[in-house]
Formats: sequence, C-alpha cells, structure tokens
Amino acid sequence: MIKHVLVLFFVVFSSTVQAQFIKEKTLNVQAGYGITVPDESVAIIRNGGVFAQADLVLKVKSWFELRPYAGVLLTNSNGEDVNGFPTVEKAETKAFLLGGKARLRAPIPWVAPFVELGIGASVGKFETFTFFNDIDKSGVIAHFPVTIGLELGKQNNVDIAFIYYYQPSVKQVSGAIAVGVTFPLK
Repeated sequence: MIKHVLVLFFVVFSSTVQAQFIKEKTLNVQAGYGITVPDESVAIIRNGGVFAQADLVLKVKSWFELRPYAGVLLTNSNGEDVNGFPTVEKAETKAFLLGGKARLRAPIPWVAPFVELGIGASVGKFETFTFFNDIDKSGVIAHFPVTIGLELGKQNNVDIAFIYYYQPSVKQVSGAIAVGVTFPLK
C-alpha cells in the first residue's frame, strides 16, 4: 500500500517540476513522402507512401535539442523497380513511430544544418520480400532514426530533412523526405 502511495505522490508532483536545463519548448510538425527500401535486393526497389510526425522540441542549448517524437509511416509497393520493370520484390511499412532523438545543429540564422540520432520503436506491419529475405512481421520492432537536414528562416522555424529509420529485425530502411514547421508552446 505504501508503495502505491509513494508512486502516486511521485507521479503527481514530478509533473509539476520543470527541468532547469530546458531553455525552451516548441512543437515541430513534419510531413512528406515516405519510402521503404530493403537491406538487400536483386532489383533496385523503392516503395513510396506518406509520412507525418510531431516532435516535442526541448532546447537545451542553441546547438543541442532533445526530441521525443510520434509519427506514422505508410508505404506500399507498386510491383515495379525504380526503372519501371515488374518485380516481385518489395519492402512495405505500415507503422506508428515512437521514440526519442537528439539534434546537433549549427546555430546559424537563415540556414542551419543539423543531424539527429536516436532510438525508438515501430508498431505495425512490416513486409520485406526479396530473393534474400522473406519477412512478414506484425507487432513492435526497434528502429534507429538518423536525420540530416537544414533549418531555414530567420528563426530557423522551417526545416527540410532526409529522415531514415533503420529497422534491422525486418531487414529494411524506412524514411522520408519531409518538410517541417516549428510552433512555440506557451
């Protein structure tokens, strides 16, 4: 009984305490063209779809941010390789994405390059059918996000990025070419 009271006390009061090292909180919303490619294939295949994600941006320094995120990635195969020839190989993802990443950026107005690294989980359905792999998996898998991009504008509130989620358990890389907009949180 005392454990439950202590846990409840901790949960209620820890939500009111703000970390001293967080300088600013904003929300970054991204949307773009989603892609999924297999780790190995005979044909060069790329399956397309849609991508949307929201990051809670916790600015620690002008050059360092922590970013918990949630998003969705939906890609489908059209039965063709990148040259338009028919192929039976495919790599598809229909998943909810959840995790955390850190952004290192050059604190430059107007054009600021950045890189992000993190860890997360994908929840959904994953298919990787190539001459090397035959994977049809549903559930929760680990992914490792890597992003490179540019923040644009005087306040760096628009970004353009190449986002990759390496998913080793299903032998594929998913990601997106996305545009994001950052909104202040009050």
